[in-house]
Amino acid sequence: MGIRERQDRERHAVRASILDAARDLFVAEGYANVSIRKIAERIEYSPAAIYSYFPGKDDIFFALAAEGFRRLDDTIKDAAGDPNPLQDLRNCWWAFYLFSKDQREFFHLMFVDRSVPAITEQWQGFTLLQQMLDRVAARIQRSIDAGHLPTSLNPQVALHVLWAALTGPAVLGCTCRLGPGEDPDALARDVLETTLAGLSAGTRLTFVPCLPGAHAAAALPSPTGVPAHEG
Repeated sequence: MGIRERQDRERHAVRASILDAARDLFVAEGYANVSIRKIAERIEYSPAAIYSYFPGKDDIFFALAAEGFRRLDDTIKDAAGDPNPLQDLRNCWWAFYLFSKDQREFFHLMFVDRSVPAITEQWQGFTLLQQMLDRVAARIQRSIDAGHLPTSLNPQVALHVLWAALTGPAVLGCTCRLGPGEDPDALARDVLETTLAGLSAGTRLTFVPCLPGAHAAAALPSPTGVPAHEG
């Protein structure tokens, strides 16, 4: 191994250590309560060393968010592929719920902590997220084309409705807000099936997304990072 390769590997390892420490601290103490100094103390580095990798705390969050959306995208891709368009759509949204369980720390940062920076501040850097949203909308359109969903349904509206629906039980499970013996998986299944049934039945929807292609605001109805349409 050459000197340059060794240096690159060491730098990558330090960057990963910073992100791991920041993620754990953000989730445990809340983004607003964590400083660069606290992250540095966790990995026994100086604050100056942290700044040599990231200009500021917000940049650390954006790096974590990018990794979180990459993992979410991989989870959804692994679930996709059913030849029945509606079942394929169901599987992909169930994968989103499973992500909230399997990648709880990332889910908490991306969808629960209200103090994190808005992802729209660096929207152009989140091309993967834009592509993921496009693929979800395309899956909804395939279900429409196959006759499983009404032709009057706007795929972007359906995307928002499904995202909002599954975020509820995901957050309840992630934050342990259900009562003793209450099964978050059962709740998530019921919510998903009820929402799909409502969409299939042609339930009148009043939500208005931003204009097609205006990704920066036509995003996820999340309490953090990616805000919903504000009118």
